[in-house]
Amino acid sequence: MPHEMHEANRRSWNAATVAHNSHKGDQADFFRKGGSTLYDEELTLLGDIAGMDLLHLQCNAGQDSVSLANLGARVTGVDISDEAIDFASRLSDESGIPARFEREDLFEWFERATRDGRTFDRVFASYGTICWLSDIDTWARGISSVLRPGGRFVLVEFHPYAMVFDEQWQPHYDYFRTEPIRESGVGDYVAESGGGLALDGYQAGIEGFVNPHPCFEFYWGIGDVVSALIRAGLTLDRLVEYPYSNGWRGFEGMRALDGKRWKPPETMPSIPLMYGVAASK
Repeated sequence: MPHEMHEANRRSWNAATVAHNSHKGDQADFFRKGGSTLYDEELTLLGDIAGMDLLHLQCNAGQDSVSLANLGARVTGVDISDEAIDFASRLSDESGIPARFEREDLFEWFERATRDGRTFDRVFASYGTICWLSDIDTWARGISSVLRPGGRFVLVEFHPYAMVFDEQWQPHYDYFRTEPIRESGVGDYVAESGGGLALDGYQAGIEGFVNPHPCFEFYWGIGDVVSALIRAGLTLDRLVEYPYSNGWRGFEGMRALDGKRWKPPETMPSIPLMYGVAASK
């Protein structure tokens, strides 16, 4: 059953990725001019990556991967979406920034990489990745298996507490839920966020996108994530919470901050919208 849900997600992401990239203009030109989609939060946790072998998990269409490669890392990006990996490969070629991209279900990729003895100095994942994992322990063991001794895993992710709310800030989802949620499909969150997730200015692109393919999301609290990493033999070095969201304007009435960040409306108390983890082997 998890495999079937992963395949449903692959189809949903294939459709959504086309819509997402339709709003971002000439991305290769953006990167050729030195542009980057990275934020200070992930850069601080990653540290200096020049000359390092870096694995980017669930890399989507490669924008962050290319940004990491432009900092001097030898980047390998992995994603389940055919459309995302095809776009990422073209982006690397057209921008002139070398990065390697591989399309495969992440769990199957971990099995093959472990069998082949592939290892990395840094393993990285960010923003909307955890909810696509059907098994958090398989994920953590996979990270540990490809991380070199002395290497570091970094995750920057949207906070699970914020995910209990619907778009109107009404409590809707259980924090402690155990079953996957079937959604109508990966939406066009780039359009919903306007300039927040565009690169060099938002473009209309595909309007009114409706995904024809449903998707399945899984829920993992911070305790689930940290405990899985510890069970896999990693040492937790940092756990940070942030009262804003980078890029994604996921809720009604969010206020813009500098640097394409968003925070809740003034009528709400400050709550955590993201968290960051750094763990070492």
